[in-house]
Amino acid sequence: MPYVVTRSCCADASCVLACPVNCIHPAPGEPGFGQAEMLYVDPRTCVDCGACTTACPVDALKPHTKLTEGELPFLELNRAYYDTSPHADRTPMALVPPQRRAETDGLRVAVVGAGPAGLFAADELLRHPGVSVTVYDRLPTPYGLARAGVAPDHQDTKQVTELFRAIEGQPGFSYRLNTRIGHDLHHADLVRDHHAVVYAVGAATDRRLGIEGEDLPGSASATDFVAWYNGHPDHDGAAHPLDAERAVVVGNGNVALDVARILTADPDALARTDISDRALAALRASRVREVVVLGRRGPAEAAFTLPELIALAALDGVDVLVEGWPEDLPADATPKTAVLAELVARTPVPGRRRIVLRFLTGPARIEGDDRVTGLTVVRTELRRADDGTVRAVPTDETETIETSLVLRAVGYRAEPVPDLPFDAETGTVPHERGRVEPGVYVTGWIKRGPTGFIGTNKSCAQETVTALLDDLETGRLTAPAGPPVTTARPDAVDLDGWRAIDAAERAEGRAQGRPRVKLLDREDLLAAARRPASV
Repeated sequence: MPYVVTRSCCADASCVLACPVNCIHPAPGEPGFGQAEMLYVDPRTCVDCGACTTACPVDALKPHTKLTEGELPFLELNRAYYDTSPHADRTPMALVPPQRRAETDGLRVAVVGAGPAGLFAADELLRHPGVSVTVYDRLPTPYGLARAGVAPDHQDTKQVTELFRAIEGQPGFSYRLNTRIGHDLHHADLVRDHHAVVYAVGAATDRRLGIEGEDLPGSASATDFVAWYNGHPDHDGAAHPLDAERAVVVGNGNVALDVARILTADPDALARTDISDRALAALRASRVREVVVLGRRGPAEAAFTLPELIALAALDGVDVLVEGWPEDLPADATPKTAVLAELVARTPVPGRRRIVLRFLTGPARIEGDDRVTGLTVVRTELRRADDGTVRAVPTDETETIETSLVLRAVGYRAEPVPDLPFDAETGTVPHERGRVEPGVYVTGWIKRGPTGFIGTNKSCAQETVTALLDDLETGRLTAPAGPPVTTARPDAVDLDGWRAIDAAERAEGRAQGRPRVKLLDREDLLAAARRPASV
């Protein structure tokens, strides 16, 4: 196999369009594109031209001769996909979308949220002539979880920001960062000043465990912990106890694996990334040697993706162990269990840091008086319902794991958006294909819930923008009453301001041999925004 995909897809589709023999699937227009964990190269038709690896914005494709030992499982993963999905039809990639009849010249849209969902929505809108888009965000910096959520040891994934930079460079694009909607400006202001408003505000809070002791110092959300080590200005002053040899992460999705990797990583390796300097100093002083990652259900139901598991299994200098394997589960039940079974067979190396993936275990109570001292857990059993759903049922078997740090990584949850309807059960704004009402739309996690990957936001945005343009064509949008309000926040950060921040961080990064050194304090960010981006 000449070329191999080695990580989750960003849904840019550049590699698909660059391939002269159409050997990368699922492709745009095919089932699964934008929702699949990753794309796959067909070894039977790849001609080893390298066009895909040149086009990929996140370096996800490699020639098979340059795979590391830990990446070798991707060879079989790419090949096996075509056993069940041969794609014999080879759908043409030069698909021409239906042409719009409505006049888009002068269309003015506000996008609330400068993360991947908001920027992909801006990109879809700016593909049409004469459209102008203003992207608002409460932070002085854009990119959302791509900046403050992707782990610092995944710098290749962060290269998706190059796509965002290209979007920012399009005519008609502008920023109003450091602007809180509902405080500095209100929904009514945006509706008055634009033909349409698209909310892409994501899911800003975490789900709670609902157990005793959850509010003790030393118990925190993985969401906050990730924001801390990524230099999010809202978490600049946070402190997490790293004074015990064991930490526990409740949940076994990709965020849980990220946290476990960072807690056990070599600080010298992290020092070459864009990790927060304050978090790096704390991790250098950390006594954590073991991270236990708890999953209520079994290995077959684990929420993390296969690419993330393969990357975890390939860590150097860290033992990855598995506990809680159901007796009736075949090792080769799924590609994921096959990798986990290989981990089960490994022999730990004395003295190494370790990550323990412990299944069939749920949290029962966080122990401690004035701070966390342990986590009492309960063993669970799997029960299959009539509809095939697998549930974890607690047993009477409990134990207490000693730890000073418990991080919950059981999912994100959106907060209500002022002046918009909200479904508290799903944590989303009710909509029809992204349309809340003519002129008001949603995209991203506030639309579909906290599911999918960075690239999933692209197809999500396409659906929402299609609904918006349908309303434009049918005359359901109201023309703005006047030019947008620009004086509501004097220290709002525009595109030039963001470019000045970006330049300052990159310049300091070059001086230290790092991608960037993030400014952590909001005032420092605003001061940098006022300087010319000439660095």
